[in-house]
This record gives sequence, structure tokens and C-alpha cells, in this order.
Amino acid sequence: MTDNQVEKFTSVDEIIEGLGTVSYIASREIATAILIAKNLEKPVLVEGSAGVGKTELALATAAHLDLPLIRMQCYEGLDESKALYEWKYGKQLLYTQILKEKISDVLDATDDLQSAMGRLHNFSDVFFSEQFLEPRPLLKALQEEAGAVLLIDEVDKANEEFEAFLLEVLSAFQVTIPEIGTIKAKKPPIVFLTSNNTRDMGDALKRRCLHLYIPLPDARLEERIVTARVPDIDKRLRRQLVTFVQSLRETDLKKLPSISETIDWARALVLLHAKELETPLVRETLNVLLKFEEDIKATGPKLNELVVGAQKASYGITEGDSG
Repeated sequence: MTDNQVEKFTSVDEIIEGLGTVSYIASREIATAILIAKNLEKPVLVEGSAGVGKTELALATAAHLDLPLIRMQCYEGLDESKALYEWKYGKQLLYTQILKEKISDVLDATDDLQSAMGRLHNFSDVFFSEQFLEPRPLLKALQEEAGAVLLIDEVDKANEEFEAFLLEVLSAFQVTIPEIGTIKAKKPPIVFLTSNNTRDMGDALKRRCLHLYIPLPDARLEERIVTARVPDIDKRLRRQLVTFVQSLRETDLKKLPSISETIDWARALVLLHAKELETPLVRETLNVLLKFEEDIKATGPKLNELVVGAQKASYGITEGDSG
């Protein structure tokens, strides 16, 4: 990490402004967590419902700092070999074959069994050296000499054994490989762990992390996010769709629309050249916003009421209004 990149972490306001340059609208709580995490070299455990911008926060941080993003997607059954390293078995096999063909040359200079075994042992050490090591995301992040952003995505999907394995990496930014020894990061990566709260994280993991909860945005913040992500949307339409989504979240649905669905819907409406919400158009595109058929059916009877309410919210907007 260069001195210039370090300077980008000097204040909360600078982080908000910097993330804004890559179209991520950060709250002061988010920016404060990043500032503390960097300076204290602590991972950030980012929790919240799906689609609120947890993964996007790591992507935006990497883009803002011009650092490599190393992502590890967690899943049930994820183990150490997939997360940390594997041996290049094909390369080892090839070298084994070469050694087999040259074994007589290797042993010609030996006088007894002990010296022969010693020479063969030297070759076995070579097979388990760094040249035969295939780094996976965790090891890659530690090996980046200029630093990196490490995203451990949906950590709640991994099992508790893998969670325990992470403790060494997150507490000391190092890992131990039995055949090689301990590898420690020269520049600790900026680490984000995301969780959709499908299960509770262990106390040991939480102690090593800063906790950041990202809620669904209020109307003002959601408008700013839509403006950043869909800059060509009409101001009136932007106000209407945000008002509509905010009202929809107050209803009893199986899955409330998140900010990612709001952005997708905004892009869809721009694609359809919409200037304002109309009930037929909303009905035709509601599947972009709602992901369950039962939610779409439940919204049907009150659709016109929601659209009219959204239209009323935009009455005060003129072309010169910044929104």
C-alpha cells in the first residue's frame, strides 16, 4: 500500500468521499468502521439482509484504493485446502517420474544405504516446497506485498470447523503450513467478512472482528444510491420508485426488496424509457423487484394505491430540482 493510499484513510469524511467516486454511497457508520479497521488492522464482519451492499462495500474499497480484490465464496463443506493452499500434484507427479528415470544417477555417488536415504530425503523436501504450492484465496491475500482487500463472502454458510480455522488468519494475519512453516503477511490485507445471518457466528470470531450492520436504507439514502448507480434516471421517476419501494417494505412480504433490487428496477424502467410510474408498467416489471410469486400476488390488490402514493410524493419536483 502506498503512502497516497494510506492518506485516503485519514478521516471518515475522506472515506465517504472516496467511496463516492466509485459510486458507493457510504453512511458515516460504514466509513467509521473502515477507518478503525484499517488503523487497528482488524477484520470487519458485515451483517445485514441480502442485497444491502455488503459485498459491494469490499468491491468499492478495493476499487477506491486500487488494490487487488481477493474473494473467497463460502459454502457448506468448504475446507482448508480450498481456502488456503493445495499442492500441485500434477507437477509433483511429473518430477517424481523424472526422478525415477534418473534414480541411478542420484544414487551413484553414495557409498551406503544411509547416505542413499539421505539424498532421497533431500528430494522429498523439494516436492513440498513453495514451488509446488498452489495458493488459494487466504494465502494469496497474505502474499500480496502491497496489500489487498480480502472478501470472505457469506461466511455464515461455512461450517463451524472452518470458522475456527479462520481464527489464526484473522488474529495474526498469518498461516502455518506444516511442510514449510509460518507465512506472515508483510502488509495485512483489509478483510471483510459478510454474513446474511443464516446462523450465529461464534464468539471467538466476533471478538477478532469489528461488527458492522448495514440496514435497508431510508428514502433519502436510497435516492442518493439510485442517483449514483443509475445517473440517467429521470428525477421524478427516481422519487416515485424509491417512495414505492419504501412503502412496499412496510407490507407483509416473504422477502422485502433490497437496494440491489431497487437499482435493478431503476435500470429496467430506464431501459423501458419510463418517465414516471404507471400501474400497468409497475405490474409488468414487478418481478424485477419481488422474487416470490406469492409476494407479487399479495401486492396486486394494492398496487394502484401504492403507485398513486408514489406519484403524489413527486409532485414538488421540477426539472431544476436536484432531488
